[in-house]
Amino acid sequence: MPDIPLSVLDLVPISSGSTAAEALRNSIDLAQQTERLGYARYWFAEHHLNPGVAGTSPAVVLALTAAATSTIRLGSGAVQLGHRTALSTVEEFGLIDALHPGRLDLGLGRSGGRPPAERTTTPTATPIVDGRAPNGLTIPPRFSLERLLGSPRVALQRKLLQLPGAESQDYAEQIDDILALLAGTYRSPEGVEAHAVPGKGADVHVWILGSSGGQSAEVAGARGLRFAANYHVSPGTVLEAVDGYRSFFQPSEFLDKPYVSVSADVVVAENDATARELATGYALWVRSIRTAEGAIEFPTPGEARAHAWSDDDRALVRDRVDTQFVGSPAHVADRLEQLQEATNTDELLITTITHDHADRVRSYRLLAEEWGRRH
Repeated sequence: MPDIPLSVLDLVPISSGSTAAEALRNSIDLAQQTERLGYARYWFAEHHLNPGVAGTSPAVVLALTAAATSTIRLGSGAVQLGHRTALSTVEEFGLIDALHPGRLDLGLGRSGGRPPAERTTTPTATPIVDGRAPNGLTIPPRFSLERLLGSPRVALQRKLLQLPGAESQDYAEQIDDILALLAGTYRSPEGVEAHAVPGKGADVHVWILGSSGGQSAEVAGARGLRFAANYHVSPGTVLEAVDGYRSFFQPSEFLDKPYVSVSADVVVAENDATARELATGYALWVRSIRTAEGAIEFPTPGEARAHAWSDDDRALVRDRVDTQFVGSPAHVADRLEQLQEATNTDELLITTITHDHADRVRSYRLLAEEWGRRH
């Protein structure tokens, strides 16, 4: 097994009975703790109109966290480009890089924009038999986002985030504009130069995040950028995503060969039973997302057990629950090694949510200690 770094993906979750301010303080503390534990990078996700998620602006939280840490790389996982411009994105990250140079990952996602032109995704060549990859990794059926994307709440979110009459830029063109602005080579079609200051020349690593072998994987591969695939969000398409990226990859000034990170949802405790108890609220929390209600405040185990589950509810969250890695340090490390082997990933991006902050910190510590013994 090669030396595979572990990194962190944080949604800045708000626990039931807590506040956004406490969630932000907890996330900054977790970044400091994981820096000491040797995690390679710490990313913040972007979500909107979710009662249980305080991570609405990766750049703002990154600036706060950069001031409280010194060595760990910090990044977005991901900036939602559908309601942003290339210039605003480069300027935001350029501001942070000006004071904390060489530590930023600019993770870019397609969320919130116009759908891409109809295209065929790159299928995986890996045989999936009875929902398992050859090494036993669970690969559930693809989950359809149709119900979520068609909800009134998501439509309202898009309306509130977008200026009236504005139209999202084509995703591939927007990525090209970001790269040009960072490099200081941007020219309009009319030949007019634009220089983002700060931003031009920023020492920022650009990543593309994707859940399938479609447009995101193609853009990342064709431009020779780093790619992060979301096993924790879309486990049914993770192999398609990484295979698509590698098939499209062209060497660039950024990379001479593909570089992939794969995410996993993890809860670690001293033993399997304790870990399962800490993870009790996860299914109800995922249900709130999948029903388009918006992520609820993360429940206590007791609050989660009080929910009356229907068969439809269970089916709605089954793929996420079946692919969450929950257990003792050894058990979870075994499953992460299985994920690494199946995807041939270069690093693993760990996201952990528990109701109590101390349990979340302990989960990352126990995993780091076990991973360090193995690698």
